[in-house]
Amino acid sequence: MTDQVTAADSGGTPDIPGKPTSASRTTLSHIMTHNDTNLLGTVHGGVIMKLVDDAAGAVAGRHSGGPAVTASMDEMAFLEPVRVGDLVHVKAQVNWTGRTSMEVGVRVLAERWNESAPATQVGSAYLVFAAVDADGKPRAVPPVVPETERDERRYQEAQIRRTHRLARRRAIRELRERRVAEGFGD
Repeated sequence: MTDQVTAADSGGTPDIPGKPTSASRTTLSHIMTHNDTNLLGTVHGGVIMKLVDDAAGAVAGRHSGGPAVTASMDEMAFLEPVRVGDLVHVKAQVNWTGRTSMEVGVRVLAERWNESAPATQVGSAYLVFAAVDADGKPRAVPPVVPETERDERRYQEAQIRRTHRLARRRAIRELRERRVAEGFGD
């Protein structure tokens, strides 16, 4: 695949050249301290979620060439606890792009700062970002161009997640409208 793919080729906005997945991929690393702990003595999930949002936001801004805001976060999975002293690596990349939105996939890895053992995956998440202009209005984003088979798989999985997000939103809206029509004011 090449970066010569345009938005028109992928169903997006014409005349915006595509960007390869690697163009915006990033890793954010942070050593966890006592300030990051919860009442159980492990790192608070909210601390990990902030790191995830920070890394995803950097990737979304880099890919879109400007500001991007978090529209949603889903499928945040905590697989293993993170402890004080762990060196946490948050790896993020754009998996899929629409006209003004992007799905960013994030993997969270942790390793003991004083051991030579390989990092262990401790979490993952998918976030949707919307690119915005100076007035906070949506703006077009370049299509992402998958470079590897893994990138292509992530792109296809992201399309499935998008379909499910839209179907869930539509079903909830229809349920609420039906309840209002039946006289149940929520």
